[in-house]
Amino acid sequence: MHPTMRKLDRRQEALDFVSFLEKSPSPFHAVQSAKELLTEAGFEEIKERDSWSSVCKPGGKYYLTRNGSTIIAFIIGGKWKPGNAIAAVVAHTDSPVLRLKPVSKKQGEGFMQVGVETYGGGIWHTWFDRDLGVAGRVIVRDGHDFRPKAKLVKLDRPILRIPTLAIHLDRSETFQFNKETQLFPIAGLVEAELNRTGGGSKEEEEEKKSETRPLKTPSERHHPYLVELIAAEAGVSPNDVLDFELVLFDTQKPCLGGLHEEFVFSARLDNLGMSYCAVRGLVDSLQDTDVYESESGIRLIALFDNEEVGSTSAQGANSDVLPAVLRRLSVLPGAETASMDSTSDEGSDPATAFERSMAASFIISADMTHAVNPNYAYKYEADHKPQINKGPAIKINANQRYATNSPGIVLMEDMANRAKELDGDDNVPLQLFVVRNDSSCGSTIGPMLSARLGVRTVDLGNPQLSMHSIRETGGSQDVSHAVRLFRTFFVEYTGIEHLYEFH
Repeated sequence: MHPTMRKLDRRQEALDFVSFLEKSPSPFHAVQSAKELLTEAGFEEIKERDSWSSVCKPGGKYYLTRNGSTIIAFIIGGKWKPGNAIAAVVAHTDSPVLRLKPVSKKQGEGFMQVGVETYGGGIWHTWFDRDLGVAGRVIVRDGHDFRPKAKLVKLDRPILRIPTLAIHLDRSETFQFNKETQLFPIAGLVEAELNRTGGGSKEEEEEKKSETRPLKTPSERHHPYLVELIAAEAGVSPNDVLDFELVLFDTQKPCLGGLHEEFVFSARLDNLGMSYCAVRGLVDSLQDTDVYESESGIRLIALFDNEEVGSTSAQGANSDVLPAVLRRLSVLPGAETASMDSTSDEGSDPATAFERSMAASFIISADMTHAVNPNYAYKYEADHKPQINKGPAIKINANQRYATNSPGIVLMEDMANRAKELDGDDNVPLQLFVVRNDSSCGSTIGPMLSARLGVRTVDLGNPQLSMHSIRETGGSQDVSHAVRLFRTFFVEYTGIEHLYEFH
């Protein structure tokens, strides 16, 4: 039996999550927010290009990033041996969003406009008439040596807006629009910009024409004042801005809502909700040092980018990033490796360590799920209507859109019960979710990772309304439910994994 861990303050956990959301308008910012939580807990940053065998030691805590938008963190148990089990929770950092085009400078009818590209499957009509800021990653020249460097920027004020057409000019009951020509933010008035710049000088125009460059400068491809604002936020001159990856975000702050603050109102709940809970669960599992120092396995989280567009990228779940990390971890020397006879048994054979480790491991694929919407209850299967603040919903699909099977369901119920013993609170409530046979079903990174790695996997997520809207609704109490479930899984799994070996 493990020592009792702290009982979570559910409201404070929800407020901490709201703060995480506010600081994370892009995947780059979400990874930075996760890094801050991990660093505060004593995690050490490592690089993929470095050798880990001399750095990563039993009892150590580490994290690495790829592309600045994917992060993997892990704790190596003090009794770790090559080929032992790895307990993993995986999620994703991206959400459907509008992204600035490489050449975004546009204007029409006296308005300055910004060209955007749709990313993922957003409910795009919810982006109309919202106060939009801009955030993301900027590549700048660093100092006098002109070395490129990445910086994060967040223009946290309403500089863009996508206007709807007045009802007097369109009496249609259904709201339809063209995503290329009408999902088109305005940034200001051309006249106001001319007044600011004085119209520009002929000398400046001639100087631009005389320059020979492979590409036009950012200030030529985008509205110059936008580049100036971005440069000021990055702390550099506009001439030092080389390129950027910027997305639009709603400047309305995340908050607790409802008569009793039972809701979280925010953008990006899908899937920063599960990303935050994964990080908090891993960090909270460190509360008792003796527990993880005597553990024989590894606790790991992986938060991927690009899930909303299929995960096939260098930093997506369908890349080599997690398999490569797990392969390197599976062969890390254990605390007693040096004193062991490497030929004594297969248990010390590094050639099979990865396969043995994957056979013993387990993945929780954590992605938000659909809460029952009271206005559209007929859209849900009658016996599977997840409710907000009733705990994570385990997602099942006979056609393998989710990776859940019966052993995974039983394991999660076991973890939910063990949470009560671990922290003295109630057990974690769980729900079950399947879609109707006459409805399409989304998917997650669970099936692809399970197939690539051969690791037992379960899909689950906290329920929410308005998934993929610019303003979503989740449960404030569900934050602590998921954190407790993940924390218990990290603490308990290695000791009981052999009970869930079904052939």
